[in-house]
Amino acid sequence: MPQMAPIGWLSLFIIFSLTFMLFSIMNYFLMIPKSPKSHILKNIFNTSFNWKW
Repeated sequence: MPQMAPIGWLSLFIIFSLTFMLFSIMNYFLMIPKSPKSHILKNIFNTSFNWKW
């Protein structure tokens, strides 16, 4: 089995690193966060408190 030259390992490492960073950046910027604040605020303002005392 032939051995790989050091420049081959370096280019392989760079390609995999760039691919990993590309997918990480895409995952970070393409994720659409859901905002639970509006749902919580609606429930707080719409509920009426009936105090039993």
